[in-house]
Amino acid sequence: MSALPAEEQDRIARWILGELQDEERWTEAFSDSQDALGALADEARTDIGAGRATQLDPDKL
Repeated sequence: MSALPAEEQDRIARWILGELQDEERWTEAFSDSQDALGALADEARTDIGAGRATQLDPDKL
């Protein structure tokens, strides 16, 4: 990269920083949603145990 013009180096650096920020936002979003996902999983297990859930048939979608 050092052989590239300064403007191109800056553009690439901004792109990399943007990617890192996006990754951080995804990580935060997933970590913040773990309680909600756990509650949904518990609800699904309860529904399955009570017979209120059926197997998904992809051919019927």
